[in-house]
Amino acid sequence: MKRLRTRIHLPENGLKSLSGIRAAASLHCHTHFSREILSFIPWYAERTPIVARYFRSALDKYREAHGRDMDFSQAWWTPPVSPREVVEMESLQIEKSFGLAPLVSITDHDDIEAGMQLQVLNCGSIYPISMEWTVPWLQGFFHLGVHNLPPESASELKSEMLKYTSRDPESLSLTDLLEWLNGTPGVLVVLNHPLWDIELIGGPEHRGCLQHFLGEHTKRLDALEINGFRSWVENRQTLLLAEDLGLPVVSGGDRHGCQPNTIVNLTSSTSFEGLVDEIREDRHSEVVILPAYRESMPMRALETVAEVIGHYEGHMLGREQWSDRIFFTTAMSGTRSLTEIWPDGGPGWVKGSLWLLRLLGSRRMKPALRLGFSSERVNYEYEG
Repeated sequence: MKRLRTRIHLPENGLKSLSGIRAAASLHCHTHFSREILSFIPWYAERTPIVARYFRSALDKYREAHGRDMDFSQAWWTPPVSPREVVEMESLQIEKSFGLAPLVSITDHDDIEAGMQLQVLNCGSIYPISMEWTVPWLQGFFHLGVHNLPPESASELKSEMLKYTSRDPESLSLTDLLEWLNGTPGVLVVLNHPLWDIELIGGPEHRGCLQHFLGEHTKRLDALEINGFRSWVENRQTLLLAEDLGLPVVSGGDRHGCQPNTIVNLTSSTSFEGLVDEIREDRHSEVVILPAYRESMPMRALETVAEVIGHYEGHMLGREQWSDRIFFTTAMSGTRSLTEIWPDGGPGWVKGSLWLLRLLGSRRMKPALRLGFSSERVNYEYEG
């Protein structure tokens, strides 16, 4: 068995020690096909000064009008960018930063349409069919990056995986599904942002779920992910966890807005299948942390929010306004966009909050935010 080896690099320290590198891969990207759940809204709104009072009032009015609480688990938003735009942005960054061939894997939530669309556009295997699979586990859930599904069976695999996500009683077991993926040549299965309590069940509870999940399925995972929108403290803990488990670590930018990923993988291959072989078979991964990752996380988050709620003239799906990209599903009215529900743009406090978020996330505010927020400290190279 070949020796496990994961290396983390900082571009300013030089990459000359890397010989034979021919391409860079940008993993974990989201497009307008991705449904981003809004169940986190009450948790954050209740903890935000000023907003909390108006938010509780709005929920009370909804309860009075409909006789039930608003179910945020039936609400979602979509990123503003198309698959083609993501590929162009990621490819341009890789070519400018490294002068290497670009590989891009789009992993929309529980959806493979982006990759299927790129295949139809004759982009070939350079842009694989991938998705971020939501996997329920005990009282929580995890996200698995499933990369490079074979075109001839991608739809069938997706359908079976989503049966498990929806807890369909006729679903295959998670063990069987992961064994199916493991047995499919060229497929890469990554546990994304493993330490993030994304389901908001509490840190200790999340770690308990993670420990149980890894106890059952570590041998069916190809790698763990360090994530471009998680802190270096958390990412470093992921590196140590992967070392304990004997797994390599790969990059995952997790972009949802218009900015390219801040973490990428380098590879000696110019095909995605070659990258998968390096990780699955050779257990070898070369990860580069780009300078943009060192910008403060709050500032980058504000920038992404401003992009998400921005106006996009000529949006290819016609979703030009922010409210065109937020959807609610109810038994009474089906699925409707927020534009249909709030044709006038919503209450004044919502409009005011959005104006403030756009201002804080704008380029002209960056110098001030840099003074107010500390940057991420990534001051060493890792080899494990």
